[in-house]
Amino acid sequence: MRGISSYLTFAGNCREAMLFYNECLGGVLYFQTIGGSALAEKMPKQMKDSILHSTLTKKSLVLMGSDMVSNDGLVKGNAVSLMLNCSSEKETRACYEKLSQDGKRNHPLEITFWGALFGDLTDKYGNHWLLHFDKPKK
Repeated sequence: MRGISSYLTFAGNCREAMLFYNECLGGVLYFQTIGGSALAEKMPKQMKDSILHSTLTKKSLVLMGSDMVSNDGLVKGNAVSLMLNCSSEKETRACYEKLSQDGKRNHPLEITFWGALFGDLTDKYGNHWLLHFDKPKK
């Protein structure tokens, strides 16, 4: 195995959410619309601008998303979190501030008993994020 990536499903606002994550985290963002794919003829015309697949990449970070919801509809839960291992305290604090805009700060950033800077939040799209930075040992 080479790794695991997070894949988020949205109910029609994938483009908006992925642009928000790109603004918060940086990186390169790619979109594939339904209208620009081989599925275009099989899907309702009103879905042509919906996102079939998107990818946000920045070094080893890969975040994917789609508007392709199953027939059961979109069900949000707390079983999946996005763990963001940051490279500095400054980056951790900046990402926490940006991602928590219009969301909920579940656990503010603080130094933990294991010596890391850690906090979690739920963003405005209902996705749960864990932010972590291992402070250098003195």
